Amino acid sequence: MNNFLSFFSSIRWQDIVDISLNSYILFRFYVLFRGTNAFRVLIGIAFLWFFQRLAFSLGLIITSWAIQGITAVAALIIIVVFRNEIRSVLQTKNFKTILWGFSQKVITSPVEIIAESVFELARKHIGALIVFPANDDIEDVIQSGIPWRGIVSKEMIMSIFWHDNPVHDGAAIIHKDRITEVACILPLSHKNDLPSYYGTRHRAALGLSEATDAMVVVVSEEREAVSVAKKSEIYSVKRKEDLERQLQEHLGERPKLHQDQRKENYRIFSAALISFLFIVGVWFSFSRGLETLINFETPVEYMNRNPEVEIIDTSVNSVTLNLSGSGSLIKSMRPEQVKVKIDLGKAAVGKNSFVITAENVSLPPGILLKRVTPPVVDVILGIPVVKEVPIQVTWAGKLPGKLTLEKVKINPARITLIGGSHLLEKISTVYTEKIYLNNIYSSDKITVKLALSPSIKTAPGSSDMVTVNYVVKKK
Repeated sequence: MNNFLSFFSSIRWQDIVDISLNSYILFRFYVLFRGTNAFRVLIGIAFLWFFQRLAFSLGLIITSWAIQGITAVAALIIIVVFRNEIRSVLQTKNFKTILWGFSQKVITSPVEIIAESVFELARKHIGALIVFPANDDIEDVIQSGIPWRGIVSKEMIMSIFWHDNPVHDGAAIIHKDRITEVACILPLSHKNDLPSYYGTRHRAALGLSEATDAMVVVVSEEREAVSVAKKSEIYSVKRKEDLERQLQEHLGERPKLHQDQRKENYRIFSAALISFLFIVGVWFSFSRGLETLINFETPVEYMNRNPEVEIIDTSVNSVTLNLSGSGSLIKSMRPEQVKVKIDLGKAAVGKNSFVITAENVSLPPGILLKRVTPPVVDVILGIPVVKEVPIQVTWAGKLPGKLTLEKVKINPARITLIGGSHLLEKISTVYTEKIYLNNIYSSDKITVKLALSPSIKTAPGSSDMVTVNYVVKKK
């Protein structure tokens, strides 16, 4: 669980932008080129890349090298072989469509095609007779049919009933989405109470509905009217939507107003999801697959110290961090981005041991902490006390020639120190930094710094620098 949370916390905002941008670009390639040969080859290249990375992770060096070469050649093939197809796709799109438009496929059901074709025939004054069988066999009732086997389309229906077509006077039989027969002769109705404007087509439609459970659609070329004959009844249909509904009820089909759109939306969503997962896989392969390990030394910072206590001593002043991450992230890492902080808010006077964990270490996103050396830091806290001690000069070397040190005066001669009680009680004298006698040839004065421990400070108003006046004489 901790590794899982650590992984997500290591993701940078740049990684999110990178993944989102490239996922969208890949998704746009799908939207623009789906259905083309170039897109199919591109899918093949994606699979080749996947197998190449798999071979590389398994240590199959030759296989990985061979697939990598094939992938490079295949990418070149797409550009050279399918350049005309790519150009034609891009030329038909405007800038908006390329970036974020969707070329939705218009999918029309056979019922919608038939209804639209029927009313188009009526508008153009073209008569038509179309039969939709149900459960009863109509082969024994109709005569002289010509097999057709054509898929339903508006152009097909319009051409069958066109005036100059030899089969336009007969009936066409449609079963599901196919026109099975044309130029069929239907039995005429013997009813005497039909309106006078009903012609032979209407009587034939009514005659078949009297003999079978088929539904017959009639188009009157004189009156531009559409009628439906079913169950020995014939009635007029004014709207295309009404005809679609009646055909769906007769054929036992559910309305497909939103069904095809839902399928299209599902395809779009699936393509977007696959694009995202693919780019995430590529990102993970590069950002985590090429892992680099380094050792990074950084100072330890202390926070929330009680102002009434002082840090007397620490076991170390810096720690070494063993870090991992992609080579590019490691190279871009700056020293100020790596910090180790210890919270002294709950520390007590005396010795305190702190274990350095990931919570104490601040790292750039994408960089992971593997190990800390040393893993434990000891901090000694104490209440500061004030103590005044004398100052002693630290001499080094020998005076040149026959000179001798006659007199030495230190200004100031004593210094007030502040520090932990257990440290100051051990100090009776403070020494200066070394003054080398080899460089002294005459009486003079020199300013030198006191050699103080980092845990001990001078009192306010006191300086850690003193002036040493010395007098030398010849022996």
